[in-house]
Amino acid sequence: MRQQPIKIAILAMGGEGGGVLADWIVDMGEANGYVAQTTSVPGVAQRTGATIYYVELYPEAQAEADGGKPVLALMPLPGDVDVVLASELMEAGRAVQRGLVTRDRTTFIASTHRVYSIAEKSAMGDGRVDSTDLLAHAERAAKRFIRFDMAQAAEAAGSVISAVLFGALAGAGVLPFSRAQFEATIERGGVGVKPSLKAFGDAFARAQGALGPEVAVVEAAPPQPRHPAVRALVERVQRDFPPAAQSVLLEGVRRLIDYQDIDYAGLYLDRVAAIAALPGDDEGRLLRETARHLALWMSYEDTARVAALKTRSSRFERVRGEARVQDGQVLAINEYMHPRLQEICETLPASFGRWLMNSTFPRKLVERLTRQGRVIQTSSLRGYLMLSTVAAMKRWRRSTLRYAEENRRIEEWLKRIADIAANNPALAIEVAQCQRLVKGYSDTHERGLRNYDTVMDALQRAGSAIAPATLRELRDAALADEHGHQLRAALARHALA
Repeated sequence: MRQQPIKIAILAMGGEGGGVLADWIVDMGEANGYVAQTTSVPGVAQRTGATIYYVELYPEAQAEADGGKPVLALMPLPGDVDVVLASELMEAGRAVQRGLVTRDRTTFIASTHRVYSIAEKSAMGDGRVDSTDLLAHAERAAKRFIRFDMAQAAEAAGSVISAVLFGALAGAGVLPFSRAQFEATIERGGVGVKPSLKAFGDAFARAQGALGPEVAVVEAAPPQPRHPAVRALVERVQRDFPPAAQSVLLEGVRRLIDYQDIDYAGLYLDRVAAIAALPGDDEGRLLRETARHLALWMSYEDTARVAALKTRSSRFERVRGEARVQDGQVLAINEYMHPRLQEICETLPASFGRWLMNSTFPRKLVERLTRQGRVIQTSSLRGYLMLSTVAAMKRWRRSTLRYAEENRRIEEWLKRIADIAANNPALAIEVAQCQRLVKGYSDTHERGLRNYDTVMDALQRAGSAIAPATLRELRDAALADEHGHQLRAALARHALA
């Protein structure tokens, strides 16, 4: 049988060095007696864009014995690939879906970290693809599956993921080249050699099974705040609530102190205490679900919250780290801000906000002034001070129109949970989870609130006789699409339209 080329497919996203990895493989082949060819086919805009790189290697000696140059393919064919490398778990899933990974032939090397797609991130509910399912499919599809978090390994070495993939490829032992030949290829590149070799060496060891001992998971110690009022809230949680709910409650307290103040966190515990006093919640699930969703609702995103998050020092540090800013480099962060009239009115005192919303000339004037968005550079003094001033307005948050509206909805939601829990605790849990519909900022919040009101209206018409599974179906339908088509279909199906 005529000898076949070695066939390698690389699936990578933009900026991850997939082209560099393909060039390394070609350079290594050509430096060690192989004819090599690489091609690349960019994909459509997906996250930062995805590209399939394809490399074929054929021994020069065999080519001469065959009497000519080998004809190498330009693209991988399903079922005809020896090695597949994927820079991220969704890319691994795409390789399996395309049929590039086969049980009888393919060595599959993939990173287990995730970069979520636009569809996953923009879903109204939890739109993430289950990583466990992706790993299970990949394991079943491949002859050999080598995987670990290569993004973390690259960061630890101060390098890029292409060097980690190259090291894992060397450690897999599927190519006819020694470790020294792999490393010599990196050295010939002459760019970032030291960190690339470090990342290569770590990945080589991981691929060969030298993983080292697993890190033990250490439970977080109970918080011990120094501020007397905060300490009193923590002690109240530990004293008045069951242990199974305390971790959720403590996180809720921390979140709401950060969001507003200590008194606001105290209001949160007062509200949760009323739910804890309800009968019939023997396992504490209603308490946990209500506590979790109440903390999320009470920390709704308004203009002050958005401004506060954009001006935090931790955010600047994170962006600098992601951009890999070096000493002497200047980082500029531009924010696109487009507040609508509604957001402006909601930030004002309740009476003034209602007046402006219902006015004629003042409303048109504000709409004209805010018709176009503005770009604010938060890394500049002027932009930073502008957003910091908006963030400081949180001290008046409880007098605003937005707070009045959100507070009213929260009280109605809690009352509905309490009323239903007396006769149908399972249904009350589903009502508590309907808070998932109310989220986000601006148009996202408006759509979610509209779906929430629709579901609650259906619940009101049906009464507590509605099955918990039916309410869950309505909620899931509302989260399935932003236009509400699936929700309307579900309402019609259950004669609740």
